[in-house]
Amino acid sequence: MIVITGATGNVGRPLVQALAAAGEKVTAVSRRPFGEEAQPGVVHRQADLAEPESLRPSLDGADALFLLVAGGGEGVSASGILAVAGAAGVRRVVLLSSQGAGTRPQSPSHAPLRAFEDDVRNSGLEWTVLRPGGFASNAFLWAESVRARRTVAAPFPGVGLPVIDPADIGEVAAAVLREAGHAGHTYELTGPSPVSPREQAEAIGHALGAPVRFIEQSRDEARAQLVRFMPGPVADGTLAILGEPFAAEQRVSPAVEQILGRPARTFAQWVQRNIAAFR
Repeated sequence: MIVITGATGNVGRPLVQALAAAGEKVTAVSRRPFGEEAQPGVVHRQADLAEPESLRPSLDGADALFLLVAGGGEGVSASGILAVAGAAGVRRVVLLSSQGAGTRPQSPSHAPLRAFEDDVRNSGLEWTVLRPGGFASNAFLWAESVRARRTVAAPFPGVGLPVIDPADIGEVAAAVLREAGHAGHTYELTGPSPVSPREQAEAIGHALGAPVRFIEQSRDEARAQLVRFMPGPVADGTLAILGEPFAAEQRVSPAVEQILGRPARTFAQWVQRNIAAFR
């Protein structure tokens, strides 16, 4: 059996779907009750990763754990979770980390995830670490303004990053959890090419069949928006990557294609699949 934490999120949902479609026994874990996200044939349980013991009933009979920690891991003990998992008989853990844990390991925004990686590697379990770059689904932040005013407001309009479709992350995680040969590997996951905020707005407009006007935000304006739903240090780290990315953060990784045997999905493909959110 495979246990998936963060099962209602942008990565967790497609991961659970991929595993269930492959015939795996899956336990989907979320901090809040399951509603329409509940999937047939999947066991659904509640647990709070900030309280590792709450995870114990979900781990009964499991041999693999997908560990996704929201909010950069604040208030969560990776070592505590891994101790409970090991005691329950889990042999393998796949951690969803972040590209920034590799490129900016000392920054306040990404140091906690780097510490999580260290705990996973030192856990005594078989481990794999996934380090995705920016998510295509971050564009949902613009959905209301596109619906209401056909505008997208963002900083750094010409800076391109190879954002990744969360569904690709889910499918990679499913493959890593099911297949041999991934233990001890750290995979950086990106989309197939860099795309700038201005180009993302154009892709949304193309999918809608209507022009979408781009409005350039200042860094301060963007930060004020981000801190509504993420801690200040995480917002600052995010803006540093968006505005002054390292070469490694703009580089396209081959890992998605190597693992899945197909190219990573483009941002335009993500938009087409999610265009209802912008209508």
